[in-house]
This record gives sequence, C-alpha cells and structure tokens, in this order.
Amino acid sequence: MSEEANKKNYSADSIQALEGMEHVRMRPSMYIGDVGVRGLHHLVYEVVDNSIDEAMGGHCDNISVIINEDNSITTRDNGRGIPVDLHKKEGVSALEVVMTKIGAGGKFDKDSYKVSGGLHGVGVSCVNALSDHLTATVFRDGVIWQQEYERGKALYPVKRIGETEDRGTEVTFHPDNTIFTQTIEYSYETLANRMRELSFLNKGVTISITDKRQKDEKGEYVGETFFSNEGLKEFVKFLDGNRESLIQGVIAMEGEKNDIPVEVAMIYNTSYTENLHSYVNNINTHEGGTHLSGFRRGLTSTLKKYADASGMLDKLKFEIQGDDFREGLTAIVSVKVSEPQFEGQTKTKLGNREVSAAVSQAVSEMLTDYLEEHPDDAKTIVQKVILAAQARHAASKAREMVQRKNVMSGGGLPGKLSDCSEQDPEKCEIFLVEGDSAGGTAKMGRDRNFQAILPLRGKILNVEKAMQHKVFENEEIKNMYTALGVTIGTEEDSKALNLEKLRYHKVVIMCDADVDGSHIETLILTFFFRYMRELVENGHIYIATPPLYLVKKGQKKRYAWSDKERDEIADSYSGGVSIQRYKGLGEMNAEQLWDTTMNPEYRTLRQITIDNATETDRVFSMLMGDEVPPRREFIEKNAVYANIDT
Repeated sequence: MSEEANKKNYSADSIQALEGMEHVRMRPSMYIGDVGVRGLHHLVYEVVDNSIDEAMGGHCDNISVIINEDNSITTRDNGRGIPVDLHKKEGVSALEVVMTKIGAGGKFDKDSYKVSGGLHGVGVSCVNALSDHLTATVFRDGVIWQQEYERGKALYPVKRIGETEDRGTEVTFHPDNTIFTQTIEYSYETLANRMRELSFLNKGVTISITDKRQKDEKGEYVGETFFSNEGLKEFVKFLDGNRESLIQGVIAMEGEKNDIPVEVAMIYNTSYTENLHSYVNNINTHEGGTHLSGFRRGLTSTLKKYADASGMLDKLKFEIQGDDFREGLTAIVSVKVSEPQFEGQTKTKLGNREVSAAVSQAVSEMLTDYLEEHPDDAKTIVQKVILAAQARHAASKAREMVQRKNVMSGGGLPGKLSDCSEQDPEKCEIFLVEGDSAGGTAKMGRDRNFQAILPLRGKILNVEKAMQHKVFENEEIKNMYTALGVTIGTEEDSKALNLEKLRYHKVVIMCDADVDGSHIETLILTFFFRYMRELVENGHIYIATPPLYLVKKGQKKRYAWSDKERDEIADSYSGGVSIQRYKGLGEMNAEQLWDTTMNPEYRTLRQITIDNATETDRVFSMLMGDEVPPRREFIEKNAVYANIDT
C-alpha cells in the first residue's frame, strides 16, 4: 500500500489505547511539567505530598527524605500506611492500585481527607512510571509489606517480609535516565528549600532531609531538620530576616471562614517593595488568584477605614490607592480548599470565588483587632502609607517620563544603542554590555542582522534599596526600558509589565569574568527580578559566558572556560603552552569575542529561571540589603575558592 493510501486509511486500528502507565511515559511533561531539572525535583514533591496529606489529616507528624548515593530518593512517614488489602474492583492489592493506576488515591474519597495537597492528583503512580526502579514498603498492623516495580510495572504481588511495631509508608525510587535525559542529579538546596517551606506551611510536622552523597567536617552526612511551632508567623520572620522591621511583632491569624481554613501572616518593613506569597493546599500560586485578591481587599478597606478615622490623611492632597497600603509589606496567605479550581494549566492561579470573601473577612478581623491593640504600630503603618502615596505620585511622574521617551515619539532610541536590522523580535537579541570599551568591541564583533548592543556605564542602581521614582529617574534604567520597548501597565494591572512591544526575545547580560562583573550581573538581575519579572518568567533573560583562558602553542589555540578545562587542553598539547587569562571583555578583540561569546553556533548562554519565588526573594534581599553577616555566609558557602597569586 502506498504511503498516500496509508495516510487516508484512518480506521479503528489507528486509535491507540495505551496500557497501564504507558501514556505517562509517552508524554511525561503533561503530568509533571517538564523532563528537565524542575520535573526531576517534582517527583520528590509528589511523593512527599502524600505524606503531607496524612499529616494534614492528623495521622502523621514525622517525614524524612533521603538523597541516596546513586541519586535515588527515599521518603518515609509515620502515617497510617497505604492499605494493602485486596481492592475489590481491580482484584489486586490496594497498594498496587495506588502505585500503578493514575487517579487512584484517598484524595478522591470525601471521607479520607478533608483537603489534599499535590499538584495534579496524579501522585505517586506517575513517579513510579517515570522511575526505572521503585520499592514501596508499608508498615501496617504489625506487618511489613513490600512490592517492587520497574517503569511502572509490578515485579511481583505484594508480599509479607517481616513484622514491625512501626507504622507508615516508605518509598524509594530512582528516576529513569531515558526520560530525564538532561540530568538525574538532585540538588540538595532545591529540595531543602521546599521541605523548609512545607514545614512552615504545616506546623507541628517534623520534616528532615539527608544527603548521603556528601559529608560535613565531622564526617556525618549533610542534612537538616525542619520543624515549625508557629507556622506562617515563623515563615514571615524567616523571609524578612534581612530587612529592618517597622512594627514590633508579626500580625498573624489562623481560623476557618465558611469552612475554608485560612492562615495569614504579615509584617511591615522599611523597604519599598511588596512581597506577597500565596499558597493553596501547600502549592505556591505565584500568579495569585481569588485568595490574593481577597487579602488585598481586606487589607485595603480595613487600613483605609482606620487611616480616615485617625485624621492623618487630612493634609494629603490626593487620594490614597490600594498599592500604597502594600509598600514594604511581606505577607503570606495560605488556604486549604477541598475542591480547588485553578485557572490555566500550570495550577498557579486559584479560581474558586468563595475563597475571596473568606480571606477578606479573616484579614479584616485580624487587622481591626491588631490596630486597636497596638496604636503605636498603627500610627507607624499609616505614616508609611502616606510616604508611599507621596513616593507613588513622584514615581508616576518619573514613569511617565520613561513612557514618553518611547521609540516612536521623537525621543528615539538611546544614543548608545547599536540596533540590529532584523525587525522580527523573535529573531533579535540584545547584549547588555559592561562598559563602553567592551561595548565598542562587541559592536565590531556582532552580527548586525540580529544582534543589538547596549553598553551600560559602570554599576547600575541597586533597586533593592532605592525608592521607586529614583529607579525610573536613573539614566541606565531609562535606557533599558526604551531599548527593550517594554512599558508599564496592562489592561488588568497598572503596575504589570507590558510585553506587547518587546523588541528582543533574548536579553543577554554580558559582563567581565571578574568580581566587578559578577556584581554588575547581580545588580541587573535584581532589577529584572523586581521590575521586569515577567521577562524572567517568560525565559527572555540570559547570561553570556565569556572564556577565562586562551591556551596557545605555536599556531594551535583553544579557549577554556574553567581551570580544569585549561589543564586538560595544556596536557593535550603536551606542555610548553602559553596561557592568557582574560580579566575582562576588553582584552579580547572583536573576532575573539564573536567566536567565543556571541556566535550562536559555539557560545554558551545560561538561561535565568525562577525555581522558587519565595527563596529567590529572600536571596536578593540578603545579597542586596544592608545586613552583612548573612551575605558573607552565603558567599562563603557558594564561592569557589581560588589561590590568587599576588
């Protein structure tokens, strides 16, 4: 049969019904988001979520996570243990049903769990399907039961392997490297941050993490144990540890409103940014949703009512807006909803309408009580709000200046920008280059069809410590707004970034490979995170990686990006080589810069992503804030020690 005829022959035979968990293995990204680093860590969260569900039901108070030497993961809890008796409908043990059937679990039975975490309800069966080996051990009713699986298929029926006094479930799995082709190496930091977050969100539960791949000075495995007594109260203190507090204590409450458990904690600090973090059933909803709008409504109406009554607003010439109440505010809102409805595929925006009123009521009651009981703090907060309103007024004028200077309206593009000839933003890239000299070299070396160059003079403003209008008045920042073509304000949100007229889909930060260069990179990234987060979230921000060394012998030459690579190249040339260390981009000529850092065929670009928004926020406030000790600790922990020859 010819190919043409075959195409037309669309019959019942063409319809594939995938058996077991094959569909998960065919389309893993549908279930866990992606098969890169994020999806790999998501496997752990799915298994831990089951244990958290037990904890939320009040059956478990201890969860441990172990990263084994071979990058397999073991999680253990002291809950009721997954049932092992025969499942009437399926004819096999309930444990096997849970492990091999999608959509199987206690969360769909109204009596088992009031609310349950976990992102998709797909749970552990997906983890099983994407692991090349998984062992489930259940400690229940004095007996130890066990079953092993390969790629989602049971190797033998559930068997009895011993007796015990313990109870709970233990799951050990090893990710399948044919699915996770990029890497199967777990990051201790990423997992520890999520476990810390979970311990704050579920107080009274002890969560420990151990890394058996590395040992500390004492020869013990690296690990941490997280436990929170006060939940979100402690979480806010932890997040705000590097900022100066404005009020004496944390404003917090927890309770049920309309059958929805609501937990809120907030604190005011002396900074100029708002940090709102919201969770639904332990999932970080970074796009917000109805619970966040309820929080904002409750906060604004209560504070406004108080400020009006206090008479402090009488002298103010313009109206106060909702944004002013949230300047310098760090708040966490966590709600537990039995039937969460999310907008969009990523499950990061809550859509349940009833939640909004519940949170708004809760916040309003909590704030009213606090303001009455702490008149000094109340006064301080209102003063901060008035300051914020005045600054907003100044910022909107400065912002108008930024907006006014857009490409079409005469102000034109910044004088320093060397634009490219291509008009399609998808194909265009812009290099933000440190200093005019390197900018000059980059202009000569680039492909002017699709590469634009914007040199930045020296160190840009540290936006973490600056008031908003100062940010918009800064020359370098103005140039960035104009060059990128982005504006502030969309139909939905007056402060959001409008990417409709974005002129380049790749924004590459290119700095020297020295301490100053790293500092400038961090300053620019701080600016992008605080003011142009949407660019980062959409994957438009990259960092260039210029080489560190040029190794030469006679006519032969190769570049090296690390000390190890330098030594390997030198060995391959069998000694007698001359090595040039590049301290800055200006030391390269245009051709070298193009070959190593700008040519799409050979360059390495590091894409910037946000794994955990709460942790990112904490790190930026620590690195760019005033407190020195935590910053020093961070640098010592993450620095690569070098012997600097003087």
